[in-house]
Amino acid sequence: MISSIEVPFPSPEDLPRAFTRAWSSKDARLMASFFTDDADFLGLTGEAADGRAQIAELLAGELAGAFSRARLVTGKVRFRPVGRDVVIVQQRFVLSGIINADGSDAGRVGAVFISVMTRAGTGWLIVSGQFVVES
Repeated sequence: MISSIEVPFPSPEDLPRAFTRAWSSKDARLMASFFTDDADFLGLTGEAADGRAQIAELLAGELAGAFSRARLVTGKVRFRPVGRDVVIVQQRFVLSGIINADGSDAGRVGAVFISVMTRAGTGWLIVSGQFVVES
């Protein structure tokens, strides 16, 4: 587990790096801690989860399956405030090391992680997130 990530995040700008570090360590529980208790999430496989516990379970399944060897390379990030207490974060990634069902390498794909973040006390958490493959 990565102990140097502060959650809730002091700033929405902390999310992209923290997500990438947690993904690299395959720490689904840590990634789920980035979300509010009642958050919703759409994962790379198209599966949806409601609530932090289901999000952790979904991410753990994805990280143990097709994405067990996957690496993220960060691309362009965009922060769009929507009032004082809400920010939309759009982080582009390139994923490599994805495994097909037959065990072969699936190559690289572009993906985007879009998060709606809200103030949570003195910090920020994700209330809704979608990590989807770009077409």
